[in-house]
Amino acid sequence: MYFLAMSAGKSFSGAMVQTDGKSATALDPKRHLWILGLIAPASALLPSQLVLRTGMEVFWWIGPVIVLMIIPILDWIVGEDGSNPRDEDYDRLSNDRYYRWCTYLFLPVQMIGLLIASAMWAGDDLSLLDKAGLATTLGLVSGIGINAAHELGHRVESLERWLAKIALAQSAYGHFFVEHNRGHHVRVATPDDPASARLGESLWEFLPRSAVGGFRSSIALEKERLARRGQSWWNVHNHILQAWSMSVVLFGGLMLVFGWHILPWLVLQAMIGAGLLETVNYVEHYGLLRERRQDGRWARCSPRDSWNSDRLVTNIFLFHLQRHSDHHANPGRRYQTLRSCDVAPQLPAGYATMILVAAIPPLWRAVMDHRVLEHYGGDITRANIAPRKRAKILTAHGAAA
Repeated sequence: MYFLAMSAGKSFSGAMVQTDGKSATALDPKRHLWILGLIAPASALLPSQLVLRTGMEVFWWIGPVIVLMIIPILDWIVGEDGSNPRDEDYDRLSNDRYYRWCTYLFLPVQMIGLLIASAMWAGDDLSLLDKAGLATTLGLVSGIGINAAHELGHRVESLERWLAKIALAQSAYGHFFVEHNRGHHVRVATPDDPASARLGESLWEFLPRSAVGGFRSSIALEKERLARRGQSWWNVHNHILQAWSMSVVLFGGLMLVFGWHILPWLVLQAMIGAGLLETVNYVEHYGLLRERRQDGRWARCSPRDSWNSDRLVTNIFLFHLQRHSDHHANPGRRYQTLRSCDVAPQLPAGYATMILVAAIPPLWRAVMDHRVLEHYGGDITRANIAPRKRAKILTAHGAAA
């Protein structure tokens, strides 16, 4: 972690990129930092060694310590990223396979950590509390693994799309592969999108609505796609069944080796991973609403329809997920080419900090509701408001229902 903070100050100078055997200069000050994103899945490898060497059982909880404590502190210390790729470097950055390997390597580290954890859950050396800490650490790795799947799943290359499904196996959230790409990106920042949080809606109200709504939407979308191809649901080409099958094989294989009694811990870490994903969803679009065109249809998604954050440390750990405004406006861009733009609404802190704020609804409303209002120039009617709280919110702001 210290190395990341120090490296951030030293690497903003440009890097030599090898593309098709030719040397070309591309301004990517974070080039050598991206590999540090593997610290996230590697946190699942650390607990046993840290506890063994220090005797401190708190290290079974190293995942939440890193994600919810150390990263927010480093975000505050290191500050803003402040660098954007140049137009002339876009193609070279996109085609540089180094960046792909930074996401590819996430998967084996992730799976090795799950294997080690399963062996520990199967043993009698750990107390229930220690096993719960290990499951929480694995759950956060699982949730960050969904982010790696998110990056891979947006690609057109068959290999990367299959790797996305593998990355989703640990969280058993394989339907995300369908819902995110064909549901969320189409309906984002509208009342029709279950993954877009509404003004006045707490995180705890949002979580079940998004999880259930996203599940239902993914089923409907995949059924529709298969029907267009004249194929039934029970088909080897069903993307959801492919992804779910990987979870069944993964969990079944682990239970075959270590025993069925590891199943509760596998389920717990999967639930935590899915919860982390949905919490990030809550942060990304809270209260934002796309404009309507003259024909009544929703306007194309713009950078103004997603909350943006450019904190350097979380940018590295989440492969630029925080540059969410550019991602939704240009979903085909690889993570290394995403930009931060001034027209996007800005969060007051990085995602790692904001998910902590979101867990406390009064604090979240105090921090975010006025920012939504300011984003729309004081016109609260332009926001995506929770239906059952709409009249109350409009009245509070002196607007007509």
